Amino acid sequence: MRIRRGIWAAVALCVCAGWACGQEATAPAASLDGSPAQAADPAHRPVENSVAPTPFVSLGVPKGASLQVALDKDVRVKHEGQPIEGRIVEPVYAFDKLVIPTGTRVTGRIIQIEEPSKVKRTAAALDADFSPERATKVEFDHLYLPDGKPLAMRTVVTVGSGQLLEFVSAADENQKKGPKDAATEKVKEAKQEAKQEWNATVKGAEQPGKLRRAEKYVLGQLPIHPQYIDAGTVYFAELDEPLDFGSEPLTREMAQSIGSQPPQGSMVQARLVTPLSSGDSKVGESVEAVVSRPLFDGDRLILPQGSRITGTVVQVEPARHPGRNGELRIVFRDLHLPDGVDQKIAASLEGIESAKRDNVKLDSEGGAKATAPPTRFLTVGASVALAGASFLGDSFGETGPRAAGGAGGYKLIGIALGLTIHSQPFGMAMGTFGAGRAIYANFIARGHDVVFPKNTAMALAIERRQDTERSPILPPPDTTSRD
Repeated sequence: MRIRRGIWAAVALCVCAGWACGQEATAPAASLDGSPAQAADPAHRPVENSVAPTPFVSLGVPKGASLQVALDKDVRVKHEGQPIEGRIVEPVYAFDKLVIPTGTRVTGRIIQIEEPSKVKRTAAALDADFSPERATKVEFDHLYLPDGKPLAMRTVVTVGSGQLLEFVSAADENQKKGPKDAATEKVKEAKQEAKQEWNATVKGAEQPGKLRRAEKYVLGQLPIHPQYIDAGTVYFAELDEPLDFGSEPLTREMAQSIGSQPPQGSMVQARLVTPLSSGDSKVGESVEAVVSRPLFDGDRLILPQGSRITGTVVQVEPARHPGRNGELRIVFRDLHLPDGVDQKIAASLEGIESAKRDNVKLDSEGGAKATAPPTRFLTVGASVALAGASFLGDSFGETGPRAAGGAGGYKLIGIALGLTIHSQPFGMAMGTFGAGRAIYANFIARGHDVVFPKNTAMALAIERRQDTERSPILPPPDTTSRD
């Protein structure tokens, strides 16, 4: 009897426990802070004041972004694997933050030295040059941030870089100052500031003195001479992998200001994504650039880094004979913001980087034209003078006229031949050949094209747009904050 009562008591206890478990399963679960959670039935779910997570913007420098690196000092080319060092000459931004300032130290190495072709070697040998210039390829693999921390990176130096550059400003229109020219004056001041900043940055490289320049020139005239990469040579190093500098919260005030009307006379710093050349580009060809520095109106962010600007080529004149140089004109009309919104703009080219040897000039409307070097008359004059000296005869000595004619023809080899071959007609022929070659190269041969390689830095003046007001749209957020 006692056993039977124990069994019934155990059964009753199990039934009660099952009923309690069922009640707990249907009850709302408690949240992490101890408050009751929402009911399972949506119709009876209590209304709560939920707060949306704060969006975050990545401060990463993406793959394909360009770093402009100028060499600190002359580098004597010796062997592959040779270390080189330079400085960042254009600051690098991520969205609205400066992440790599101007002057940041960069290290790398020479990865390839290409020997010249047989044709180039033969032509150089005829001109008394038995060590013609070899093409070099470099890469940069480390950044040293202001705190001294090294940052490893992988880069690819783009085609067309590795030259001595200058910042060319557009010519100013001759207009009287007045209330209507306030924006024009602001653009003019911005152009001057951009050029001064560029010159100050590039001149930060170790500049050789007059004695050193003279020494390099003399060494360069010898039949066998060392090869140097000049201080101030600028390379465009594209990132092969992104660099991460964390993230920042995107406030609603910032989101609302992005894409709003820029002040009159605003200047935007950008870099070319599309390489351009007056020899290859066609009228109507699309051109793309990316904003490299954010544009602010006071504390308000107008255009973040990474905004895209597109336009077209509207004029192309390729270089041709005799001595006609190329011309190129582009216009930008569309702005593409990071949030996917497109806007119409009117932008004029007010400044651009260009190779010094190309002697590029910009007109007041932003058209680019290659010009002849200012030294061409001096070069031709010297060649003609040497040719004339070869006709003076022996009244000025037996060897002087012949040596002068030989120098006009083929430098040291010509001088040696002029001194050893006792023939005035030979000296006259060499001098005439040298003068004719100088005249052909400077006045008759095909002129120079305007060439702007990929990642060339530009300054664009953005005019006030005539478009409808846009409603601010948040960029795609990164809701996970990163350190």
